[in-house]
Order: sequence, then C-alpha cells, then structure tokens
Amino acid sequence: MRRTSRLTRAAVGAASLALAATACGGTSGESGESGGDGKDDKGLAIAYDIGGKGDQSFNDAAYAGLERAKKEFGYTTADIEPTEGETDADKEQRLASLAKQGYNPVIGVGFAYGPAMEAVASKHPDVTFGIVDSVVEGENVASLVFAENEASYLAGVAAAKATKTKTVGFVGGVDVPLIHKFEAGYKQGVQDTDPKVKVVSQYLTQTAEEGGFSSPDKGRAAAEGQIEKKADVVYQAAGLSGQGVIEATAKAEVWAIGVDSDQYRQEALAAYKDHILTSALKDIDGAVYTLAKSVEDGKPLTGTQTFDLESDGVGLSDSNPKYAAVPGLTDAVAQAKAGIIDGSITVKTE
Repeated sequence: MRRTSRLTRAAVGAASLALAATACGGTSGESGESGGDGKDDKGLAIAYDIGGKGDQSFNDAAYAGLERAKKEFGYTTADIEPTEGETDADKEQRLASLAKQGYNPVIGVGFAYGPAMEAVASKHPDVTFGIVDSVVEGENVASLVFAENEASYLAGVAAAKATKTKTVGFVGGVDVPLIHKFEAGYKQGVQDTDPKVKVVSQYLTQTAEEGGFSSPDKGRAAAEGQIEKKADVVYQAAGLSGQGVIEATAKAEVWAIGVDSDQYRQEALAAYKDHILTSALKDIDGAVYTLAKSVEDGKPLTGTQTFDLESDGVGLSDSNPKYAAVPGLTDAVAQAKAGIIDGSITVKTE
C-alpha cells in the first residue's frame, strides 16, 4: 500500500515534469506515462548515469528493474537521461525535481550521483533515495552496492580456461576505484587459474567526462590494441564503450566477456553474440526492484545493501552454448564460486 505522503505529492502537475526534463535531461516517454489502471500515484524514478538508456549494460539493467516495478505495482514511473557535460548541480536539480513531483523512491544510477544525493536527500525526508555503486550516508538513503570483484574473479577463471594464446585483456572505462575492483578480481581469477596467462589492461579515460563510459570508438580502439598484443579474450567494464570492445573481438574472431547484464542476450549485440563467451553479472535490475518494493510495502530499505555472490547479487552467465564447450571451464568456475562463498578464496578489490 502506498504511503499517504506520496499520494499528497502526486498532485504536482505534468508541466513541472516537462520543465524538469528540459533543464535536467529528457525523460523517456513510455515509462513516464501512467501505469494504466487510472491511479494518480507516482512511484519509482531513476536518473541514468553517463551513456544513458541503450547501453546494453549498466543503465539498461536499471531500466529493467523500473519496468518490473511499473508492471507489478501499476504506478507512474520516470526515467531521465543525463546531459553532456553536466555538473553535480545539474544532478542535484534532477533528483530534487523528481522528489518534489512525488516520485518515491528516486534512484541515481551510478557513483557520480553521490555528491548530489548527499545534498538532496536530507531536504526530502519523506522520500526514499537510492544510489547504485556508491555509499551515501542518510536516514532515507539506500546504497545499492555490489561485489563486482567476485563476479570478475569468475570472469578471470573463464578467460584463463578459454585463452589459447596465454594472453587476455581488460578494458576499463574510467580509471576510478569502482572499475579497479573489476580489474583486481579479474586478474586474480586469471592468475589463480593459470599463472602463465598474461593480463593486458587499459583504461579509456581518467574521468567520466572524457567519455570513458560512453564512447564505443574508444573501446574498439583499445580492444584492437590488445588483440594486436595477442589477447584472445577481452573483458570490458566500460558501459556503452564496451560495445566497441565487443565489436572488435567479433571482427577478430576472439572472445569478449561482457559486463553487468547478460550481453549475449542483448538484442542490439545479436550480431556479435557468438563471440561473447560470458558476462560478469550485477543484479542491478533486482536491486532497483527490491528498493521499489520495500517502499511499496511501507518498509523502505536504507543503509548499505550489498549484493554479492552468496546472495546471487553477482554472478557469471552461461547463455552462450560455447561456454560449456570450453574444456574445464564449467567445473573451474563452479569450484571458484564455491570457494568464494565458503571463504576459502578471498577476492581482492585493488
């Protein structure tokens, strides 16, 4: 049952939403519409990270969670795109606007929303805020964080089993601590499985503003460079830029490892899927839905919510039939997963 405070706030008109969309990035037309049952109630709103909807990865996983909540709860939702070169003040205005319009919860998709959420959440105590991939303190804030290093360790095990050249690659979108977790887990998984395998790493940019998460051409060039160095498996943690990595591996007829979503199943990547060996998964859609449901049930989650291998919050996909055909891969990944869960394997974060 929805809380009374949200019903009161739902009276804010559509004109306000249109104004916010102009100032803070466009809303997706379909998801901003009514849930279809005549309710005026407003529910989940998400504000995308760099790359926006259509990245076939991080942001699209959050949108899947929004769609699930919209279908189940029958309320109005909103999803808002970022703007090029935006500032923390722009993000702050976006989150505040959504809260004032009656959306609850309001989720910032990505660590870049940290400063803005710190500034906004305390001013709207009746709204539950969520942030993906960062920890923000606040009585009404849920920090949705993941053990990316654990999923990446499994990706490293798979890469070590699949490589024939004894060289594998890692492409990180931006040189920041979050992406370091992906690299650290991947390298450890590779080396624990086969110390003779070399890992070649590259970060596309130093800051997100330079396009590290939103430039397929940068990802393509980085992958091509690693392939020239004999890498025959390339793992990317680069958002929209990762599409370029996948394209390059398919062209060279080597393996790619996807990230966040099961990229083998992504329609936009169908032309390359035979070369997507597996994907390191983060259940972003499940985390987004879980927060929305907690608010819907009147028991909003707050504090740090960690999604790890033991809770199935992260994992490794096996959708590609070729995954099971790689000698020893399935058993090695299963053993590594068991070791991480039982504590016999401790996965690095740096």
